[in-house]
Amino acid sequence: MRFWFATALIALGPAAAFAQDPAPTYQPQTEAKPDVAADYVDDRSDPVAVIVSFYNAVNRKEYARAYSYYGDAQQAGDFLAFADGYAKTEHVELLAGSPTAEGAAGSTYYSLPVAIDAEDASGGHKQYAGCYLLRLSNPAIQAEPPFVPMHIEKGDLKPASGELKTILPEQCDLD
Repeated sequence: MRFWFATALIALGPAAAFAQDPAPTYQPQTEAKPDVAADYVDDRSDPVAVIVSFYNAVNRKEYARAYSYYGDAQQAGDFLAFADGYAKTEHVELLAGSPTAEGAAGSTYYSLPVAIDAEDASGGHKQYAGCYLLRLSNPAIQAEPPFVPMHIEKGDLKPASGELKTILPEQCDLD
């Protein structure tokens, strides 16, 4: 599994590493099959990590986990339709830009530009580009369980074509 980042390299493990390289790449620690436990990534500490974790779940065909990265309103829609939408996806490569943040009423909203290359089971590729809107309710004011971690509020990706670095939006508008 490969993840590409425009401004930050995220190590898919307990710690994240950041770099200013315009197009660093993530190299997995092993070339193991997706069901190997070492490949599991669930990091909800920042916007890029959430989206990396989301696509890690998609690549591992863990659709319930992928669905869980959306907020309480389940903006992803019906779970069965969500899972069916990814059923023929074999692998996703991700290029993420720089997130922007804006505070509002006890929450921070992040907008993250992304470009993805989705490979299907027959080896075909489709590219998509757009933005994810993520939300983190201030952890200090979450006084009772369940704790709500950073999550995806919505994603707006449209078909695109070309290399990921050329289709990646420069920025996203928070809305």
